[in-house]
Amino acid sequence: MVKIAMLGSGFIARFYAESILGQRSRDSIVSVYSRRKESAEKFAKDYKCNHWTTEMEEAIARPEVNLVCISLPNNLHEIAVLLCCKHKKAVMTTKPLGRNATEARRMLEAVEDAGILNAYLEDLVYTPKFLKAHQSVANGALGRILWAKSRETHPGPHSEWFWDIEQAGGGCILDLGCHCVEIARSFIGKDIKPVEVMCWADTQVKPIDAEDHAIGMVKYENGAIGQFEVSWTFRGGMDLRDEVMGTEGTIFINNFLRTGLEMFTTGKGADYVAEKAESNTGWLFPVGDEVNDLGYNHMFTDVFNALEKGAAPKETFYDGYVVNAILDAAYRSAKTKLWEPVKLDIWRGRIGVTKDSHLIEYDAAHYLVKEEVTHYGAKKVILKDKTTGKITEKVLS
Repeated sequence: MVKIAMLGSGFIARFYAESILGQRSRDSIVSVYSRRKESAEKFAKDYKCNHWTTEMEEAIARPEVNLVCISLPNNLHEIAVLLCCKHKKAVMTTKPLGRNATEARRMLEAVEDAGILNAYLEDLVYTPKFLKAHQSVANGALGRILWAKSRETHPGPHSEWFWDIEQAGGGCILDLGCHCVEIARSFIGKDIKPVEVMCWADTQVKPIDAEDHAIGMVKYENGAIGQFEVSWTFRGGMDLRDEVMGTEGTIFINNFLRTGLEMFTTGKGADYVAEKAESNTGWLFPVGDEVNDLGYNHMFTDVFNALEKGAAPKETFYDGYVVNAILDAAYRSAKTKLWEPVKLDIWRGRIGVTKDSHLIEYDAAHYLVKEEVTHYGAKKVILKDKTTGKITEKVLS
């Protein structure tokens, strides 16, 4: 049984609590910390938690606590992590790990020096659709992965601190791009080094100092490209989509917005539809089970099982650090308008990976460009001469 101290009592803490208390049915939240007394009291009441406090260290230090869940604004992550290290408590934190890679590295080194379990709560690599797709990729169904694209867009986050660049550390790149980067990185291979980033970002709609819309590309050492599209200006709800392309196939994933469940209502009796839905009238796209469909159930099961087995979960602070380093490069690129290198002082993946050959041999004299069956029934191949480079076609039947 896992006994958790929840740091934070707001939007994400409540999503986490729904999953923690509902998935394995044997874990409990035994203490909650909040910066506001009324929020702590309300959370404790709603989730039958016997202890609440407005002192962070008090919640962490309680003897019955064996895992701390950080559900706090980005600027408070490092403070909370260091207190977990001080009291030797296993820790899991919401994304992003830090406001930048420097903060993330300090947290990574602290938990590893303390010898405590650390988990990076990147829920979108635990969604049922992602897990199925990732297994297909691992089994070779798509061949060599060439391109992985992830999109998360919505009208903007719920809490005020997200809109404050000092507390948050950035805008939609940091808030949403962290999801997209880790999704693409997982499909391409987390052992493949990200080398450089090209990013466009702008503040198009919101009266804030950070960016509210961005598009970026991450180049990996093996030649693969990861792409992210993020926005706090998208109207119509939350759009979560992924695409993966390989030499042997393609996968499309739609997690939100078009969920496979469609409903029309005049609004009579309508209330909550789905996270960041903008309307409760007209055609709506409800989500069957949000905490499961967003990956929380599988994520916490992985973390809790790892804690009980003395193993590492699938996503650790190291992954959070790599993501932060990639996003740092994205922010630099948005300013310079150039490809910017990913600066990784700590890299634990493969080194010196070269781009796989794209040449497919057809026969001793030719490479295969394409083979096809035409609409009139002819079978043909398009070939490239190995010596001259000349492109020719050959009708087989």
